Amino acid sequence: MYQRPPPPQHHPSQRNGPPPPAPPPGTAYRRANTVSRSKSLSRPERQRPRQGMFRTPSQQRRMIGSGQLGPIGNTMMHHYQRPPPRMNSPNQPMSNRLQQQLHQQKLQQQQEALNYAAAAPNANHRQLAGPAVKGKYNPQPATPAKVPEIKPKVLTNWWSWMAFMFTCCCPNWCLRVCLRKRNPWVQQAWREKVTLCVLILLLCAALGYVTYGLTRTLCPTQQTNLAYSQELNGKRSPVWRSDVRVYGSVYDFGDMVNFMGSQGLNFTKDYENLDISSIFDDDTTGACTSFDSGATSTLGNCVLNSPYGGSLKTSDGKCISTSKLNGLSSKGYLAFDWEDLRPKGTDSLGDTNLVLVGDSVLNLTRYVNTDIQFFGAQVDKVLQAGRGNDISYSLLASSAGANARQCLVDRYSIGIMEVDTAGCIASQIIMTTMLVVIVAMIVIRYSMALMFQWIIASRLVKPGGRSNWLAWRSIKGGNDDPANHVPGPYNNYAQLDHLRASSSSIASSRATPTSEAGLSTAAVLPNNIVSTELYTAMMVTCYSEGEEGIRTTMDSLALTTYNKKRKAFFVICDGMITGAGESRSTPDIVVSMMDLDPTMRDPKPSSYLAIADGEKQLNMAKVYAGHYKNVPCITIVKCGTEEEGNGPKAGNRGKRDSQLILMSFFQRVLFNDRFSELDYEIFWKLTWLMKGTTPDKFELVLMVDADTKVLPDAITYMVAAMANDITIMGLCGETRIANKSSSWVTAIQVFEYYISHHYAKAFESLFGIVTCLPGCFCMYRIKAPKNGAWVPILANPDIILEYNQNVVATLHEKNLLLLGEDRFLSTLMLRTFPKRQMMFVPQARCKTVVPDEFRVLLSQRRRWINSTVHNLMELVLVSDLCGIACLSMQFSIFVDLLGTLVLPAAICMTVYLIINTAISANPNWQSLALLIAILGLPAVLIAITSFNYVYIMWMFIYIISLPIWNLVLPVYSFWHFDDFSWGATRVVAGEKKDKGHGDGDGKFDSSRLVMKKWEDWEAERTGQRVNKNRMSLRTPGDPPLAFDGYNPAQRKSGVITPTTPGAFGGMFNDRKMYGSPSNQP
Repeated sequence: MYQRPPPPQHHPSQRNGPPPPAPPPGTAYRRANTVSRSKSLSRPERQRPRQGMFRTPSQQRRMIGSGQLGPIGNTMMHHYQRPPPRMNSPNQPMSNRLQQQLHQQKLQQQQEALNYAAAAPNANHRQLAGPAVKGKYNPQPATPAKVPEIKPKVLTNWWSWMAFMFTCCCPNWCLRVCLRKRNPWVQQAWREKVTLCVLILLLCAALGYVTYGLTRTLCPTQQTNLAYSQELNGKRSPVWRSDVRVYGSVYDFGDMVNFMGSQGLNFTKDYENLDISSIFDDDTTGACTSFDSGATSTLGNCVLNSPYGGSLKTSDGKCISTSKLNGLSSKGYLAFDWEDLRPKGTDSLGDTNLVLVGDSVLNLTRYVNTDIQFFGAQVDKVLQAGRGNDISYSLLASSAGANARQCLVDRYSIGIMEVDTAGCIASQIIMTTMLVVIVAMIVIRYSMALMFQWIIASRLVKPGGRSNWLAWRSIKGGNDDPANHVPGPYNNYAQLDHLRASSSSIASSRATPTSEAGLSTAAVLPNNIVSTELYTAMMVTCYSEGEEGIRTTMDSLALTTYNKKRKAFFVICDGMITGAGESRSTPDIVVSMMDLDPTMRDPKPSSYLAIADGEKQLNMAKVYAGHYKNVPCITIVKCGTEEEGNGPKAGNRGKRDSQLILMSFFQRVLFNDRFSELDYEIFWKLTWLMKGTTPDKFELVLMVDADTKVLPDAITYMVAAMANDITIMGLCGETRIANKSSSWVTAIQVFEYYISHHYAKAFESLFGIVTCLPGCFCMYRIKAPKNGAWVPILANPDIILEYNQNVVATLHEKNLLLLGEDRFLSTLMLRTFPKRQMMFVPQARCKTVVPDEFRVLLSQRRRWINSTVHNLMELVLVSDLCGIACLSMQFSIFVDLLGTLVLPAAICMTVYLIINTAISANPNWQSLALLIAILGLPAVLIAITSFNYVYIMWMFIYIISLPIWNLVLPVYSFWHFDDFSWGATRVVAGEKKDKGHGDGDGKFDSSRLVMKKWEDWEAERTGQRVNKNRMSLRTPGDPPLAFDGYNPAQRKSGVITPTTPGAFGGMFNDRKMYGSPSNQP
């Protein structure tokens, strides 16, 4: 059972008192009371600590009190605060580079203390230290201790060594000189890329061998056999051909004329279409020597009789050895059928002299006519009784028969039986089995996708949700049980009494549309869906988009049918970026669209710990609070520190950093952890905008890109599915293309988007495991109720800890965290909570603008394909996913991974199959049936689900473009495994080449990052005395008396009323208290 999460953990250097015992060496980090996670390729031993683990107030007070300020302590004087409660928690793992930075600062402080201790007894000697004033020694700042640069170790595991061995022919100096790769990590990334490409080539070669080479290995191509007979007009008759036959081998008549001439024989056309074995001796091994020792011989008289009279005989009267025919080219063997062996059927077997020994057909006519038992009575009995049958095993039943077997074949063979060998049979069985398995997998996947579309999808948003056998991935008892939806307790952030009395929604984060005073959205809600409303944060990430795209997105979100009092914008501008072709920066565009209170027009920059390396770990952001079309709107502009203010892309830290701002904020709110300066700015401004509703009431976050248009009822459907099933931790809707007909590049993407949702995501939703929630339109659960408590989901420390890696070095980690952060977040959710569900809600739809130029599409798909490969590598290791063996989601993910890697080989073999079918007289029908099934089933899916037949046209366009999807894009992506830039997808004005976020320069100064408890920030801002048991959150809507002082008379009479609000509440009495640098609007 889930318990309330323990208090936040801190590094031992930040606590008072002795640290707890360290865990045993080699013990993996494990958080108490959490679901154990499966293996991971990306989880390093060094992990970044959660934000909020730097310099506690007690450390600052001790340094100030002892006078050992140094260059760091002096900067922290103005951040003095009361110490937090003492925490006893296990050690948090930290990244190696961050540990090194903190270690350097610790050595610096120790050096200062040593200098002071050594110089204090001799303070009168000025040459040892700085000037003494009134008998006190004032030490000068010591020179920071120099810590030697640690050379990075890239060969740390079996994979890095394997990559090095694969590319050992390219030494580091060669990469440095020829390829200009000087960084060791860049060199290692190149080695790993080459190794991955080699492995992909081997997989493609293995697929080609299994498809075509295995058959030729098990059933090698033999000489073409010539049929003895054919069926004409319902009657089987021998085939006439001019060629002649020698013991079953067929030779060209002209070649045989020349050969007979060399033997002194006149071979005329009278011998066409004859078996001329009587003049030849096929016993080249001496198998018949023991049977020819008497007066009679099994060989015969060595005379070839002509059907027209006359005969041929050698000059010495001996037979010609068949070994002399090795110089002639045989056309093959004469092939018999069972009907040839039994011309009168199985009821008259004795009427023929043909028998079968092995695969050789023997003509016993000459043996029967001689009436001599050359091989003994026992063998003679077998030969007489087995006419018309296979006597192979009858001969082996006795030693005499086993001895006579080879001689019988050498003397009486006239051809072979047309049968498949064991290898050919095995090959057919293997290929048929593979065909059946692949077709079965395709049919099952499509059937499950149809089952989800027809039965489950509509129930996701209906009251009660799934029930009976449909609730197999849901909680016990079904989701219609109210006890399963009881929310947990909320943190006491102590709202003002008048706010608590005026807003009934503060008591709970869950309500129905009629619970708001004077508000009812029942008229606009879709029929028969869950009406429970949850507080939802709508996060819109912006980078270089223009005003039209951003306004389209925000308009669509603001005008959705979902209750405006239950949603709030979180717009995050990733740096001071100006998009290509834009005259204003993206932050200026967003802020100009907001309805801002005059006091919020110029907020002060607030610090927070960003995802970066070096000095860029510290970042600054401004928090603008206002409304957009009457919806509360928080806009966070990452503006960067003073040092990078004039540089390009100031404040830019990437989309993952933008997501973590919100995720970390809700984590700290949920755990009542210490806030950064940015967290507190978001906290009190959001509380003010929501009219006293604190952020801990928010349960959902909708993530939307700034070029996405959300349909009016989309959020309503998504929230209904979340409220209906508490086991759903994430979901997505259908993304459609807004610019279908812009160019051929957009046209080939229409069906690809459609099938990825209605086939792939619908199939995965039946398991409750959608492996990728697209970042342009998805929703996550911040926390989930369970047994009257809260279970952190998106705000889970395990997820944030791993998603918050700032030092990303290996190729695998960079493909996960720099190229496919949205997909990796889905992977983390599934890996941390394998028993919860990720779903697809087809009723929720949005439209997005896709690349209309091929170079942009190439750049986008390079990121998507590479991140998909590396994320599937992570998910395939999660053994707790739904299902068993081949009927499991883990097996399905493994198949998807292999299918992605062998796409180039698959399309090449598809083209070969089509060409071979067109020109071959005997095409491979099995492979052709498989191809038809793969390409044809999507049309069936369209016809019986959406009834939107125009997609069949888009399907044909997609099929024509398959060489681009399966060959050009994957090959380009695989060779650029070590390219971690965003390429041409997001273009910034004045930027020559996107090099990604790269490695940061300089050293991170942790003293500039301030972390305090909520009540400490509130006391500093408002001037209130800290009282943990009773602390009021002050907002601009509070009455003047709440700010100006305590009036017992008015408080007793209860006459305290808020000031008449303006556009968004009362004006501030002291604007500086709220971060405005001036009292002027």
